[in-house]
Amino acid sequence: MTATTMRAMVLERSPGELRLAELPRPEPGPGQLLIEVRACGVCRTDLHVVDGELAEPKLPLVPGHEVVGRVAALGAGVEGFEEGLRVGVPWLGWTCGDCRYCRAGRENLCEAARFTGYTLDGGYADYLLADQRYCFALSDGGSDAEAAPLLCAGLIGYRSLRMAGDPARVGLYGFGAAAHIVAQLARHEGREVYAFVRPGDQAAKAFARSLGAVWAGDSDEAPPAELDAAILYAPVGALVPAALRAVRPGGRVVCAGIHMSPIPSFPYEILWRERQIVSVANLTRRDGEEFLALAPKVPIKTRVETLPLDAANEALARLRAGRLEGAAVLLVDGG
Repeated sequence: MTATTMRAMVLERSPGELRLAELPRPEPGPGQLLIEVRACGVCRTDLHVVDGELAEPKLPLVPGHEVVGRVAALGAGVEGFEEGLRVGVPWLGWTCGDCRYCRAGRENLCEAARFTGYTLDGGYADYLLADQRYCFALSDGGSDAEAAPLLCAGLIGYRSLRMAGDPARVGLYGFGAAAHIVAQLARHEGREVYAFVRPGDQAAKAFARSLGAVWAGDSDEAPPAELDAAILYAPVGALVPAALRAVRPGGRVVCAGIHMSPIPSFPYEILWRERQIVSVANLTRRDGEEFLALAPKVPIKTRVETLPLDAANEALARLRAGRLEGAAVLLVDGG
């Protein structure tokens, strides 16, 4: 590399594998930050992009949207940031600010939204560009690797828990990166957590119990008590009817992923009595501000497994196979 180039893991076709490439180091435009990446979480959404389950990514693409780094340069007009500041970059990377959703404070539904690591280059690289409006200043507490999963697993987990209402008993289907963060937040708020894992995964059950789950069982099991709400992090449509059967009348099932396999037909009686199914889409800046202020008060302790940048394909393979406890995070040298 030279002073004007950087390393990046690049997706050239989807589905496909990433390749390590040397690319020109970008320069920040008006309102942008150039960020020297220190760590980038490996999210299931990255896997959906790489595996071709999310349509029409920008190609070639640098994935990654759980980014922690330091401001390396400021574009014209940037305010509130300075070089060297520790920042985080989430999935939602740009909105128009003018559509009916943006005007209504629902920027997560912006009709022209752009997304880090999907329609914008992301953090599997030494550097990335980001809109200053969608960057969060981070305290210097904790390691970069531990902070990275907060930028998506944490934020989407937080939004999904809030969309679940005010459940005394909440079920979490799929006990990965998001669920292991949400379990800590739910317990902090005095809620009972019921964890549902891949059938036979005893290690995942033990992990859930270690984080305060009052019960941990297979995803096809009925919990020992009626749930007020269930949140689905596993992208498995067949779990929707299972979750409906687990929640009480008036309860809510929250589908928290960006992609899910088809939901099978189910009898109306398990939806009847005012049970609800809702989905979570993206995040808002308010979600980020609230959650990142709350996380150190809990305190949220992320469980991470770190790998070097050039091992991104290995990290994705382990996520695909369910061979991770907590979250995988790529450590980046920043040049």
